[in-house]
Amino acid sequence: MTQTKKILIVDDEQHVRQLLSKVLRKEGYEIYTAADGIEGLQVFQDNNIDVIISDIKMPGMDGIEFLHEVKSQQPDVGFILITAFATTETAIDAIKSGAQDYVTKPFDINEIINAVKKIVASNEADSDMPFKGTELEQTKVTSKSPAMNAVIELAKRVAQSDATVLILGETGTGKEVISTAIHNWSKRKDNPMIKVNCGAIPDNLLESELFGYEKGAFTGAASSKPGRFEFADGGTIFLDEIGDISPSLQVKLLRVLQEKTFERLGGIKTITSNVRVIAATNKDLKEAVKRGEFREDLYYRLNVVPINLVPLRERKEDIEDLVEYFLHSAARISGMDRPKTVNAAAMECLKNYYWPGNIRELENIIERCVVITPEDVIGVDSLPAEIVSGSAGDNGGNSTGENSSRDLLNDAIDDKEKEVIIKVLKENNGNKTKSALALGISRRSLHRKIQKYGITD
Repeated sequence: MTQTKKILIVDDEQHVRQLLSKVLRKEGYEIYTAADGIEGLQVFQDNNIDVIISDIKMPGMDGIEFLHEVKSQQPDVGFILITAFATTETAIDAIKSGAQDYVTKPFDINEIINAVKKIVASNEADSDMPFKGTELEQTKVTSKSPAMNAVIELAKRVAQSDATVLILGETGTGKEVISTAIHNWSKRKDNPMIKVNCGAIPDNLLESELFGYEKGAFTGAASSKPGRFEFADGGTIFLDEIGDISPSLQVKLLRVLQEKTFERLGGIKTITSNVRVIAATNKDLKEAVKRGEFREDLYYRLNVVPINLVPLRERKEDIEDLVEYFLHSAARISGMDRPKTVNAAAMECLKNYYWPGNIRELENIIERCVVITPEDVIGVDSLPAEIVSGSAGDNGGNSTGENSSRDLLNDAIDDKEKEVIIKVLKENNGNKTKSALALGISRRSLHRKIQKYGITD
């Protein structure tokens, strides 16, 4: 069952709050409102908000200040800014400040609905990218693996050019991490890097998201709006899940790569694009080309410099350092005096596991172990059964008896995790922001666990 998404509307005009509340509630969202940034911050801190819609011009704390404060506490929350004084520069400044979208007044209500739906879809598709928001995501990408170091060196070399890059690799290997590092190693580092998850945005919205639209281009287009290619001017655009885009959009993207120009949806003015393109996919695009699902000419345009990321099972010499990093990260977030450690037996289990989910799976496992282990040292008994047994979907089968035993152990671990979460929530009077910090996990992870275990207020 899908959890109802929580939307916070912050605007000093009561009729705007009432209108948006009524419409979005009909769309199935749970609505919270506030009259200014100060009140909005309190509502945000007391509830697990998924998307915020905020006016810019408000008394006390304005929308930009509010945005910065929210993003400092929860970087991955969706944020839509509303402004009555829209220019391309305003839009770019809003995106640079951390907003996922902006809408101009007077707005068509469908524009608000579509903006919310895009953010919700993107957040659901964003599978907790490893290292997100950390120095490792920025430029400090290191490895003890010769194969991975060769990848890093290639990324550093290609960063000095404007060549289009295609990053290939399994889910959870850190494609977005490498793309960000390439941008920050490049001469474009002082300009925007705009990230678009192409697989998370419906086809009918993705074109306008990438290229923008003119007023009246479609129902809900109450004003003109630049797209992500304009936001990224002078910088980099990262197109994740590029293998999922429709054939019609493939044609338009090919033109941008070939001619560096495009038109907004419904427009006739040709816009020049000074943007470096980095694309990524976990799909086999060569096979997609053979099946007629992906244009061959676009594939070759994207595949100027291919970078193939190494799965974690082929760079196991990095596991110990990654575990230490995730333990320190959890300690820093939760305010622990010192990070927990992993004993030798548990570390050996981690090194022997197949890791079908790669670094992302390792990060999630360490996060879980920190939550459920009351002691300072994480042992084998804190690990999921499949890791202790060394099993994974691609790494062999097990008997019915073994499966049953693992199910019992997993149930016991889940019960312990639920018990710890309830205890911490009670200690913090139900405040999810404080509870997430105490547990060393993100608010979004805590929200998922509350939903998983059916924990009620």
